[in-house]
Amino acid sequence: MTTSAWPAERYVVNCSILFGELPLLERPAAAKAAGFGQVEFWWPWPGVAVPAEDEVDAFCRAIDDAHVQLTGLNFYAGDMPAGERGVLSDPARSLEFRDSVGVLLRIAERTGVKAFNALYGQRVPGVSAAEQDRVATQNIAYAARRVGELGGTVLIEPLARGLNGAYPLETAADAIAVVERVRAEGAANVRFLFDAFHLASNGEELEKVARAHAAEIGHVQIADAPGRDHPGTGGIDFAALVGVLEAIGYTGPIALEYKPAGATDFAWMEDFAS
Repeated sequence: MTTSAWPAERYVVNCSILFGELPLLERPAAAKAAGFGQVEFWWPWPGVAVPAEDEVDAFCRAIDDAHVQLTGLNFYAGDMPAGERGVLSDPARSLEFRDSVGVLLRIAERTGVKAFNALYGQRVPGVSAAEQDRVATQNIAYAARRVGELGGTVLIEPLARGLNGAYPLETAADAIAVVERVRAEGAANVRFLFDAFHLASNGEELEKVARAHAAEIGHVQIADAPGRDHPGTGGIDFAALVGVLEAIGYTGPIALEYKPAGATDFAWMEDFAS
């Protein structure tokens, strides 16, 4: 597997979106068989903030048995298949979110995962935006302090408009503003998640965003836009993006978070050159 200017070991497979043809717990082994040593997941239990202990154990064992490293995990984000995109900004669901953090910490202690994506949550009718932002800041700061005890980092991500309901973070500037608010609360371990698909879908110039926020980027995810399939199926100039990420000194992982049109394969990577 040869790809661009990034060595193969820097790639991470998002097993919540790739290998969708397989049961969730079989996907880490499939990623390993495909030549990858790192995986990431969204919250594995949609709509369930505190899963049963045996379910958590089975998830961790699937990672261990596949001999891959879990490098990224989403915080509980509600029922994502039903359209939810986070709960941490909803005052009525703060306790639900905070209860889930304990589960995430147990997974982190067992697997060593250090990067945690905190989806902000959609706007809630009848609750002011200012109140939702206040609650979100408190909950992200709480989560950052908890994962900080394990050396972890909280990531804040904009999402594509029109595909994610009334999600208020659409641009890099939106996400950076949240990062700054949380840092003002004393939580330094909060950074920007640079997702090429979401940013490009909202009209952001990827190379410009990368240069402007180089010091804030904590993680990179890639999929082409439009369509969210693998690089080369849409309009993003990934050769240019690779060059800029290298130029700004980004040395972190590159997560493959695309939706394949059919069964998962990585043949496209053979021709993915910078």
